[in-house]
Formats: sequence, structure tokens, C-alpha cells
Amino acid sequence: MSVSFSFKLSEEFVSGYKTKKAPFGYRDAAGNSVGEITFLRTYSRLKEDGTKETWAEVCERVINGMYSLQKDHAKSNRLPWNDARAQASAKEAFERLFDLKWSPPGRGLWVMGTSIVMAQRNSAALQNCAFVSTKEMTKLEPSKPFTFLMEASMLGVGVGFDDKGADKGFEIYEPQDKIDYVVPDTREGWVESLALILNAYLKQNSPYPIFNYSEIRPLGTPIKTFGGTAAGHEPLEKLHKHIDKLFKGRAGEKVTRRDIADIGNLIGVCVVSGNVRRSAELLIGRIDDEEFLNLKNPERFPERNSYDPQAPGWGWMSNNSVEVSVGQDLDAIVDGIARNGEPGVIWLDVSRQYGRLVDAPNNKDYRVEGYNPCAEQSLESFEMCTLVETYLNRHKDLEDYKRTLKFAYLYAKTVTLIPTHWAETNAIMQRNRRIGTSMSGVANFADNRGLPLLRTWMDEGYETIKYYDTVYSEWLGIRESIKTTTIKPSGTVSILAGESPGVHWTPGGKYFMRTIRFGNNDPMLPLFKMANYKVEPASESPDTTSVVYFPIKSDSKRAEKDVSIYEKMALAAYAQRYWSDNSVSVTISFNPDTESEAVGTVLHLYDGQLKTVSFLPSGNFTYPQMPYTQITEKEFEEEGTMRLFPIDFSGVYAGMAADAIGEAYCTTDACEVKLIKENNK
Repeated sequence: MSVSFSFKLSEEFVSGYKTKKAPFGYRDAAGNSVGEITFLRTYSRLKEDGTKETWAEVCERVINGMYSLQKDHAKSNRLPWNDARAQASAKEAFERLFDLKWSPPGRGLWVMGTSIVMAQRNSAALQNCAFVSTKEMTKLEPSKPFTFLMEASMLGVGVGFDDKGADKGFEIYEPQDKIDYVVPDTREGWVESLALILNAYLKQNSPYPIFNYSEIRPLGTPIKTFGGTAAGHEPLEKLHKHIDKLFKGRAGEKVTRRDIADIGNLIGVCVVSGNVRRSAELLIGRIDDEEFLNLKNPERFPERNSYDPQAPGWGWMSNNSVEVSVGQDLDAIVDGIARNGEPGVIWLDVSRQYGRLVDAPNNKDYRVEGYNPCAEQSLESFEMCTLVETYLNRHKDLEDYKRTLKFAYLYAKTVTLIPTHWAETNAIMQRNRRIGTSMSGVANFADNRGLPLLRTWMDEGYETIKYYDTVYSEWLGIRESIKTTTIKPSGTVSILAGESPGVHWTPGGKYFMRTIRFGNNDPMLPLFKMANYKVEPASESPDTTSVVYFPIKSDSKRAEKDVSIYEKMALAAYAQRYWSDNSVSVTISFNPDTESEAVGTVLHLYDGQLKTVSFLPSGNFTYPQMPYTQITEKEFEEEGTMRLFPIDFSGVYAGMAADAIGEAYCTTDACEVKLIKENNK
């Protein structure tokens, strides 16, 4: 669908970039850019003429959409607008985006400037993540937090939730009357079906739905709006049957914490079934709840942790974390973390009291209830994440970086101008205007330029953002943002720029093999095979997905496994102190053979110096098809330079490829590693 923009970059300006080579990162041994390959797979949409967007065209779409939203807001609110000034501003925003000094999050690259945003005026598709508390369960709408979780997930949003609804004493009822319900082939129809079956058991005197799935499009049907293919009716039917099994015959009993965990996890399974992409959920529980701590224990709950393909479990759908306070005894979780990395730890009291930890407590965020799945944004219930990314090592000096922050922040502030379709979410987001301006390449910057300079960039960068937040808020006639900075993992978009993600070291170090997953119908796969790349079926979904291996030489001084658990914690705490007034998303990898005993030590040492942290045992063992595998210089030459051939992607841009898959859910390396480990147990 064509889009009408109220603002457009001048054609003369844009034409100068049409033939300019995009500066994508991570050149492999054959000279092919893994950044460009990732772009073609994930973000380059098919145009109406059947060709695919170039990087310049994506930048143009993003900037035209961004400034059109500003102009429309200004005009509808009778605020000042100057086309000449906007052109000058938009040109520099475009240039810095084209040079990959900043970027929207992946979802912004995918939908900003499309009809999803411009015509529907719905920002939900631009938001990466959300949180909902099950405390929001009410007698009138006991299903409400779960329907939000499901609908947000269906829009590609990663959702965090808690199990606090179990504290409200909800009784399970035996359904009485029955009603027929033909499930519409819409997102809203699927969500309503969930509400009907949950309410049948959790809301007194509610009818039991008899579902008819005949209108749901068949498995494999293309989905035009968000990309990908339809999963058919089977995942939804399985969800309904699982909920039946969960509650049938339990009339008079109370809803438990495990019930809530199961509902949330089963929703996640339903949403991602039949899709190449992964989901992301975070479940927050209590440290003194033995049942919660054992949710992923196959001996305690074998059915929810089953790896039987005929009867798979659902416990893997969420990362599980515990809410704690500073000074609380964490001994109960140390052994579990050392064994399998869970639970993660969330200091919710610190999140409520503090912005950056170098600053005095301000208690501005006292309403915070939880976190998004990657835990970089503290959120109220029903709140969503508005994010933007900057790339430290793409800048020559601090002044250059501060200039980029001006336009990156303007993108995020612009996204806050348009509502979602949820009234509760809009009330919170328009009050908070919460933004997460992230930086990637932090570890490489620290290794190459030193911590003192990093602190200067963080300190002055933060003050720059606060200044522009005031300027933009006054210009747009909206509230200043409650918080403005974050560190997100930035898995996929960081590949475009060739940066290490967030505060993490590049897992492969100087020489590594990077695996990327492609749908089996992606026409790029034959190109990789002809160029001698290693291509094999993905172990977790061989019928739908293939894995391609790319040997890469980077500018990283150290690999993640060469850095101690102490230094990883220290860098995350450094970023929490001097940059992020939200949180720092960090997954601390550690060698279980040599560093297990250090888990308890670092948690004690950094108690209250972080807002969130999670762990991932790594060690010297490997699973097949990991995102990163360290290789030697000799292997890089033999497996790459001497074996592979450059690829001409002009045919792909001309339209021989399928539409991009778009970015949904969690795309971090930690999530992918977790998925691979779970699959290979």
C-alpha cells in the first residue's frame, strides 16, 4: 500500500545516495557484508514494483515517516512548523542514519513510514517490548492482562509479566452454559477467543465457548502486514485445549502462581508456532517461592519442560527472574544460576528510586511494576518501550557523537507522539514519555579507547540528551520524558553496523564464525550455496529454517570468553552508573567449570549497583549452530578466504528475493543461545 507523506526529503538530496554504497559492517572472508545480508533478510521490504528496498530507500522511508509525524502533530495542535528548517534537520538525520551512526530499533526500520504507522496511526508496531502485571486481573475482566500479553506478542512485542495475580485469591469456576464462537481470521479474533475461554473458568456465570476455526487462513498463507506466513488454526486450538486441561475439574480451587506462568508461556508458544522467529517473555516471581524457582526443573514439572516432539513443554518460553531488594539474602538462587543461568535478578527498589546511579535518588519512577524481556526498561503495567540505538565506534570524537544523539533522540521522541490502540497504555505512555536511547559497541570502546574516555562520552552524552529532551518537549507541547537512556542488547541491528551488542563483548573475538538463520524459501540460500558457504538445516526447525556460516574478522581485541565474570559485571555497573537512567540489559556469561563459585560473590559485590542482571553458563563446550563460534586466523583463511566467493546481490534487490521477515520478539544472541541449548538437551 502506497503511503502519503506530509513531509518528504528533497528528491535532489536523496538521489545523491541512490548509487552510494551503504557502509554495512562485518565483511566476511569473501568480502561480502554480513550487515548487508542481514539487512536484506530482515529489513528490506518488497516494493509495489516487486523490487526490494535499498538501504538508502529504507533511510528515506524512516526519515520521511519520522518528520511527517512531527509535521502532522504540529499542524493538528497549531504549533510552529518551518519546512526549510525541517529539511535541513531531516537531511542530517538521514546522513547519520545512512552512515549507521544511529538507527531505529529493528521494528522501526521495518515499519516506520509504512501504512501500519502512517495510515493507522498506531505506534504499537514501533514498540519493542512491554510489561503487564497480573495484579490487573479483576472480577469483571480476569483475562485482561493475558489478552494484552497475547495481542502485544502477536504484534511482535516482547512482553514481561509477573505472577502477582495469584495473590488476589481468584476462584476457578465450572462453566455452565455453552456458546458457539466462529474465530475470526484476525488478531482481535484470536485474542477474543482467549478471553472467552479464560473467562469461562475465571469469571462466575460465564459461558463456555465452542470454537469453530473454519475462517482461519491455512498454514503457510503469506502475511502481508508484518511478513512471515500464517500458522493455521492448530496453534490456537492447542492453546484452547491446554487451558481446558489446566482448569477442568478444579472448580472451587484458587488460581496458583504456576497457573499464571503456564497461561503466559502457553500464549507464547501459540504466537510463535509455525514462524521462523522467536518469542520473548519475562516472568517475574518471588525469591521465596519454591514452586517458581522450580518451574524449569524437569524433575519437578516434567510436562512443562518436556523435549518430546510429540508432547513438547512450554517452560522454555520465558526467561524467569526474581524481584529482590538491596541487602536481601540471595543464597537461595545462587546454585540455580550457577547450574542453568536462572533466575535473573531484578532490584525493583533501585529502579523505582533512581535514574542513573551516579545521581541522587529522585523516586520519579515509583509506579514501576516490572521489566521487558531483555530487562533494559523499567515499566509500569501496560507500558511499552520506545527505543533507539547509537553506535559508539562509528564516531570520530565526542562532538560527532553528541550531534548524532540529537537526531537519534528526536526519532524516539517522535514515536511518543502517536498512540497505541490500548487506552491504558496510552494513559501511561503519554504521562511518562519514557525513552531508551541505547549505545552499542561499549565493550570494544572501553578496550580500544579506555574507561575514562567512555565515562566522558556517557556523562556528556547523557546531559546532551537531557538538554534536547527539554527542547523537543517544549517545541512539541508534550511532557518531558521520565527517563531517557538505556543499554539494550541490540542483537540484529548491531550486525548492520558491525558493532558488539550493548555492553557485551563480541562472543567470537577477532576471528569468529557467525551463523544466521534464513527461512528455507529465501532465494538468497542458493546464492550462498553457489559461493561455497556452509548451509545446513537448523537443528530446532529443519523443515522451515536453514543456517548459513559466515567467517568474520573483527576489530575486537578480546572475545567474550576471555573476559572474567568480574569485569563483565563491572562494565555493566559502569554503564548503569554513568549512562542508563532506565537499566542495562546484560547477560553475564561465565565458565561453569571455573567461575560458578564467583556467581554469589559478584551478586554480593554489585548488590544495588545494577537494576537487573542475568547469567548464562557457557564454558568450553559448544552446541551446534551457535550464533558465534571462535575460530583461528588459519581457519578464517582456509574456511573463508581460500574457499568462498563474493556474491552479487543485485538480483536480490531487483526482486528475486522474498519479502523481508521483519524483526519481532527478542533477537538477542543470548536468546538464540538459550534456544539452541534447550533444543540440544
